[in-house]
Amino acid sequence: MEVLLGVKIGCLLALLVLTLGCGLAPIYFRWFQMDAATGRHYRVLSLLGCISAGVFLGAGLMHMTAEALEGIESEIQKFVVQNSTGSTGNSSRDAASDYVEYPYGELVISLGFFFVFLLESLALQYCQGDAGGSTVREEEWGGTHALGFHKHPPVPSPSQGPLRALVLLISLSFHSVFEGLAVGLQTTVAATVKLCVAVLAHKGLVVFSVGLRLLKVGAGSRWATFCILSLALMSPVGLALGLTVAGAASGPGQGLAQAVLEGVAAGTFLYVTFLEILPRELACPEAPLVKCGCVAAGFAFMALIALWA
Repeated sequence: MEVLLGVKIGCLLALLVLTLGCGLAPIYFRWFQMDAATGRHYRVLSLLGCISAGVFLGAGLMHMTAEALEGIESEIQKFVVQNSTGSTGNSSRDAASDYVEYPYGELVISLGFFFVFLLESLALQYCQGDAGGSTVREEEWGGTHALGFHKHPPVPSPSQGPLRALVLLISLSFHSVFEGLAVGLQTTVAATVKLCVAVLAHKGLVVFSVGLRLLKVGAGSRWATFCILSLALMSPVGLALGLTVAGAASGPGQGLAQAVLEGVAAGTFLYVTFLEILPRELACPEAPLVKCGCVAAGFAFMALIALWA
């Protein structure tokens, strides 16, 4: 037991150090800052942004959504079987199988998607009068043109940029807590190490992409550092919670509540990925095939990790 505890503490430190290192690298190394880049340097950073968009796409579809769907289906089956009284075991399982034919997981993920949609609609409704033309113009020149988008692609409202960045961080934070919780709940050294390595394999690249994204939406270094630090603490917090409850019995519906929360987080992440990250990276018509290839490369990397994990 002491060896297992030591391994889990080592995993906690590894998650913290890797997240901080990868997340702060693009923020404090001037080479990654778009406003100081020209020529080939600028094009490389632009393609790197497309790779990060593919990473977000792969993380949303191959990890967050897949894990949420699997967790919700599994927990609903357990919940129905446990609450099927007066039935034999086989009939209870048949009833549970019939019950989960409805796509509950997809419904929960869609609710997360529409929740962010509603928040943005409310922000646009009540902030539209306060956002004057000069603010929109500053958003356009400070965000869109600074990122190398030519002509006049659609420019997000000033209320959308910070809100989407916040939603991205919150959804990733939820997912990170659940990842750490899963590591903390493992009962053997081998299972703990395997799961931790699987988390570390994609965590670094995702958090590095978050750092790039914070730069592109114009976040200041202090605010970006605070965001990365908060995100870095989520997996260790989840792991510590897993250590705390490892020996305790789960209460009724606890697993289902966790799966539903992860599903909502997956839906919010997909919203930001498809409506903010990918449109921004692909808005510039320059070298569309190369950019498409970079997005595909980032997605392929996350897909390979999902296959291995």
